Amino acid sequence: MGHKEKRYLELYEGTARDSHKNKKGEKKTALWVKNKQLDYEIELHGLQIELLKLQGSIIKNGGKALAIFEGRDAAGKGGTILRLTQHLNPRNVKIVALARPSDREQSQWYFQRYINHLPAAGEFVVFDRSWYNRAMVEPVMGFCTEEQHSRFLKDVPSLEEMLVQSGIKLFKFYFSVSREEQKARFESRRKDPLKHYKISPVDEKAQKMWDQYSVRKFQMLTATQREKTPWTIIRSDNKKDARINCIKHILSSFEYEGKSSDKHLTPNPEVVIPGEVELRLMEENMATPEKLPG
Repeated sequence: MGHKEKRYLELYEGTARDSHKNKKGEKKTALWVKNKQLDYEIELHGLQIELLKLQGSIIKNGGKALAIFEGRDAAGKGGTILRLTQHLNPRNVKIVALARPSDREQSQWYFQRYINHLPAAGEFVVFDRSWYNRAMVEPVMGFCTEEQHSRFLKDVPSLEEMLVQSGIKLFKFYFSVSREEQKARFESRRKDPLKHYKISPVDEKAQKMWDQYSVRKFQMLTATQREKTPWTIIRSDNKKDARINCIKHILSSFEYEGKSSDKHLTPNPEVVIPGEVELRLMEENMATPEKLPG
């Protein structure tokens, strides 16, 4: 590999944290990284250690946790899920990202294919998109009927309340990205060969049908924002801030042995927004869709 080619390699996350104290020497290449990137990597490392403590507590006490990740395309859900789970014991953490339902699954009760993936004792399950496909993507794209959409919004609060009553710790995250940032991320996907798998025909429609998605988001929050099963909105135009603060929200919601002080685990209130606050914001701006958060 020539020297010029080296200069254009994107550094793996963690490089700055692991290398910033290295001394000059032979067979070493000087790397300049932003201090902000270094601070992010150091903070993320500390939070991932906290997540291991939390997982140990969940396993020891037979706890059950379920985190649902929703949001518009390119909102940063996948990157956050990766950082959340990458150092956890894989025996007790599961990422669920279901493909399009088969003909058989389409004939079943809508929630049926999700039920088998719910956590057992000692498990932390993450849904990378969930039954909430029926709240936004499906009605906007015409993949379900209005009656099916309406029925879903009526049924899902009862289901989620049953999950909580059964002892499952439920998180519902909605990643909120601006229209301009979503467009920029779509362009990045097209230019980066490592991101081509993320490109889909739905991407183009996501921008064209922005306002329709906003209306469905409002309907979803109105019907499913409940005291026992609330939404947590993550402002995700800055991916790194979204990752850090989503993890902090999870950690701050548990008590576990060896937990760091609250000041290190308190989320930024400008990044982590309660669902009821988001709902009020949308109610105030429904007449001006361009002002609505993504």
